[in-house]
Amino acid sequence: MTSSTGAGFEFEPFSKKQLKLLYWWADGSPYRDKDIMRADGSIRSGKTVACICSFLMFVFLHFTGENFIIAGKTIGALKRNVIKPMLQILEAWGIGYTYNRSGNYIQVAGHTFYLFGANNEASQDSLQGLTAAGAYGDEAALFPQSFTEQMLGRCSVKGSKVFLNCNPASPNHYIKKEYIDRADAKNICRLHFTLNDNLTLDPSTVERYHRMYTGVFYERFIKGLWVTAEGLVYKEFADNVDSYIVDDDYLATLDIAFATIGVDFGGNKSAHSFTLTGFTRGLGEVITLDEWYSDERLTPDELSNRFCDFVQRAKEHYNVYEAYCDSAEQVLIKGFEVATARRGLAIDIKNAIKGTINDRIAFYNSLIASRRWHVHKGCKRTIDAFCNAVYDDKVKTGDVRLDDGSSNIDSIDSQEYSTERYANDVLEVIRGGQVGQDSTISTAAGADCSRYIG
Repeated sequence: MTSSTGAGFEFEPFSKKQLKLLYWWADGSPYRDKDIMRADGSIRSGKTVACICSFLMFVFLHFTGENFIIAGKTIGALKRNVIKPMLQILEAWGIGYTYNRSGNYIQVAGHTFYLFGANNEASQDSLQGLTAAGAYGDEAALFPQSFTEQMLGRCSVKGSKVFLNCNPASPNHYIKKEYIDRADAKNICRLHFTLNDNLTLDPSTVERYHRMYTGVFYERFIKGLWVTAEGLVYKEFADNVDSYIVDDDYLATLDIAFATIGVDFGGNKSAHSFTLTGFTRGLGEVITLDEWYSDERLTPDELSNRFCDFVQRAKEHYNVYEAYCDSAEQVLIKGFEVATARRGLAIDIKNAIKGTINDRIAFYNSLIASRRWHVHKGCKRTIDAFCNAVYDDKVKTGDVRLDDGSSNIDSIDSQEYSTERYANDVLEVIRGGQVGQDSTISTAAGADCSRYIG
């Protein structure tokens, strides 16, 4: 339980587009009679913080002692992307709050904000029975359609409104088809954002973001377009593979602070794969250092011995303390723990995060675009896997990496598992180390917002 009042949020001017978002519900706004605000477009366009401020002011001006929904893809992502800046904003405004972290709710000025993750179809069940006066959905394009519909249905208090923001996805995504293309029929206001709508970004920062993405991710995250992902998943890597391949001489020039191991377990149509990935000091570069791959039928003991050999070889050259394994095979993971202990190999064996595949794809495409990922020439399975991965052209409603046994997805999985724990930190370094780039709001919005709670 955390209670707080204070100050410490940096306020910056809003752009015209952000001001439209900030006051879309207010008297005099052409959108005030709309039921839903849909803010979509490029990353770092300032839509998130403007949306948070707008949501809070709407709540404080129009209601007394009501319930509200705040949702994100996961609780962790929600706390990082929304709750942290939201609490900073409240503190800057001089508005006290009580945050129950275990119960996932925040009490502010008599209101209760309930926090929800929307990472699967079952997530909608958590909303059952709740009556709300409004909702804020962050990165709503990542929500299952059932959750979004349930969230809207829960907002039944007179005068309730829903605030949604997201980055674009497939043009066949339900958000695009139901909440953008049918905006007028569903009484939705849509505001489209670009990087130019965030006045806090200097030209060098904008240029850096342009360099971070290529292909479909550039079209979506920078241009803010709803476009189809098709063809090669890692096209920039496949087209310029030689520029990402390194040898021992290159490794000798690096200050590799530590390395981690990713493990994907094989099944009927897949192989076992181990990947050793190094991180330079300061997380400026990610390097695939070593790999092991086998499509043999191995007993659990045989597989454990192969893993121990791989760990021992890795530890001879690098600081290796952690291995992240496919959590679907707990028996095999337990076998790894027993085997490494018997060998005297000090390594913490953990479950892989196994975040959404598209998040993992976006991360590696960012590494590729910024030239922050290199692969040792001996890791041929990894190189071939990233060169040949394609999107499933039979799936039209979203981005699906083809995984039908025709290509080596196992090496990609183990590579991704090895870096997931550090992905957010690496991305911050790629962005220039500017944490909370979107966490700035207008001086006008922050002038004396304690009045909104009357």
